[in-house]
This record gives sequence, C-alpha cells and structure tokens, in this order.
Amino acid sequence: MTTNDQTIAFLAQVVSFGDGAVIGTAIAFAAVKAWQSYFFNSSALNKIRQAPNVRVSDLRQLLVKEGEAASGGGGDDGGGGWDGKLVVVRGIVEAKRSVDGWGSSSPNVLISKEAGERAVILQNIQTCVYNEWRGLLGWTSDLRTVFLRSWKDQKSTSVRMVPFVLLDTVTGRSSTSDNLFVNMDDSKHPLPLSTVYHKLTPVQTSSYTFLQAVFGHAYPVALLDEEKVLAVGKQISAVGICSSNDGVPQIKSSQDLPCFLSEKTKDQLVVDLAFSTKCLFWGGLILGSLSIGILGYATIRNWRRWKEWRQRRENERASQAEAASAMDTEPQADEVAGEVPDGELCAVCLIRRRSAAFVPCGHMVCCYSCSLTVRRESSPKCPVCRQPVTSSVRIYAS
Repeated sequence: MTTNDQTIAFLAQVVSFGDGAVIGTAIAFAAVKAWQSYFFNSSALNKIRQAPNVRVSDLRQLLVKEGEAASGGGGDDGGGGWDGKLVVVRGIVEAKRSVDGWGSSSPNVLISKEAGERAVILQNIQTCVYNEWRGLLGWTSDLRTVFLRSWKDQKSTSVRMVPFVLLDTVTGRSSTSDNLFVNMDDSKHPLPLSTVYHKLTPVQTSSYTFLQAVFGHAYPVALLDEEKVLAVGKQISAVGICSSNDGVPQIKSSQDLPCFLSEKTKDQLVVDLAFSTKCLFWGGLILGSLSIGILGYATIRNWRRWKEWRQRRENERASQAEAASAMDTEPQADEVAGEVPDGELCAVCLIRRRSAAFVPCGHMVCCYSCSLTVRRESSPKCPVCRQPVTSSVRIYAS
C-alpha cells in the first residue's frame, strides 16, 4: 500500500469514527472561525465605507474641524482628549528626511543591495528549500511535515525601515505643510512591498545526503533569496487613525481593520472586502448547517447503537442465565459420554445428548446448552444446513 493509500485509509477511519462525530466537530470549528472572520470583516467594511477619502493637503483643515468639534471649539490641533479620525488617504511615498530638507543621498534613505532602488522599507527573505522525495522509509516524513514544520526554521526574514511620509498625489509637493507622517508603531498588517530581487541557489550535496535520502530525512537542496522594497515615489493608500502630533498630521494603523497600507484605492478596498465578507457569510452558513446535520446524525445514530448494545447485553445475560438453569436441570446421566449412543451426541460439545431443535430448519443436532451458545452469535446459523436460526426449542423424550 502506497503512502497516499495509507493516508486515504486513515482519513476514512477518522471520518467514520463515531459516525462522523470527529469530522462534524472539525467542520463546526471551521464554521466558528468563518463567522468570527465575517463579523470582523463586516465591521471593518462599514468603517471603511464611512471613512472620508481625503487628500494629504486637506488633512490639516479636516483635523482642525474635528479637533474643534471634539473640544467644543476650544482647540485648534485636535487636542483635548481627541483620539483622531478614521480616514483613507492616498499619497506618494517619500522619506521623511528628504521632506525635511535632507538630500536624497541621505543615509536614512535605504538603497536596495541587489537592484539599487531607493526605498523606505527593505525586506530580505532567505528560504531553505527541502527535497520532496521521502525515500524508503519516507512515511515518517509525513508526520514531521505535519507536526515539526514550525519547529524547523526554513525561512529567515530581516526588515529595515526608515521614517517616511505620504505626499499629495496631485501636487507632489514636498513641503512640510503637505505631507502625512506614517506611524508604523505596533502595526502587524501586511505591507505593499514589491519584489526587486529573486534568486535560487542550489546547495551542494555531500556523502551524508545519500543516507538522508535513503531513510526519508529531509535535506536542503536550494536557497531562495528574495528582496522586497517599498520604493520611494510609489502611490499607496493609508487606512487608519489620523491625528495631529504637535501640528504635524500623522496616521496610525487600527487593529479593527484588516489593512493599513495598500496599493488599492478606497473603492477597490471596499469591493474586495465586500466580496470576502459575502464569501465568509455563505461559507459560515454552509459549514454551520453541515456540522449541525452531521453532529445530529451522529448523536441519533450512536444513541440507537447504544440502545441496541444495551438490549443485546440484556439478552446475552438472559441467555446465560437460561443456559445455566438448563445445565442444572439436565440429567446427570446424559453428561457421561459412555452412556449416550454416538448417533445421539451433541454435534458441538460431543458430551451431552441432543435435546434442542433449531427454528426454522428443525434440525436437532445440539444439546440445549450448545443451542443457546449458537443463538448468542452475531449471525446464528444451524451447524448442519447453515440456515439462519431465529430460536431453538428443547425436545423432551417421553
């Protein structure tokens, strides 16, 4: 049996265990996760739809109005306990030091090592690629793949970042009055990075590699080096909480939203988020209904099986008690093999006299105790004709 056949057989056993109780529980867990994601995305979609889509040059005026409304008209910079406003701003990426008057050759502007491109975020990723052949004893590699993949470090990532701002996409001016500082503190959202370098380097094999391949142990075959950057001059959208810090507008990520920086516009973000929300809704509904059906069927079926098992146990106990009483009432002379003719011996125990006939075939080939033993089998059949047996009748010689 191949590895795939073993995996399919194992999955079939898991699915059939408890009449689907395991698979029903797994589907219910997936349904719960889908509903959690649905409520999160639905709340985020409503917030992004209501968030104003403003230009960088209009932020100062917006912040002044919001700050005056929050402080009752007594502030001009959004103070007085105001936490900021959720906005969608689209702008051009630029290093903060360049806006403050530093030259573009400032060391605070990152330079891509391989591509030579100017950037504000530089990410280097090195991935170790392992072999896929499992060898002669490769079934153990499946377990390592499932349980130990996170334990082995297959990828190393390093990120460098410099402070950067967003400039107005219309004017493109780099004055201090028309820029928005992007605060990346505590941001766990994905970044709109572009790949500028991608190279796969083979790893030289050794004599030890042959033993690893024979016994199915994974060994590295190549190293994948990637370099991703957020380039200067790229247009992106920032979706977050905008506030004023000493008169300078800044935007910070919100944990209630699935994104912070994106290449898409507000309309594109709303369309994509609405589509994913709809998919999560129907997916959660289908998975929830399926899990309820499977768990309900498993509960009813196992309840019936338990009742049948309990009834079968009671019947077995009654049969054992009946057999014990029959053995006690059986004449002692019939239990001696020498006093019973050979043609009248029980065909099962060869000790006692034949004294029971099976129904419906009518063959009398067993003693009453052995007939009860035959009836207790899962599918009782006559020892002579092999017809199904429903009951047995004790025969008394007059």
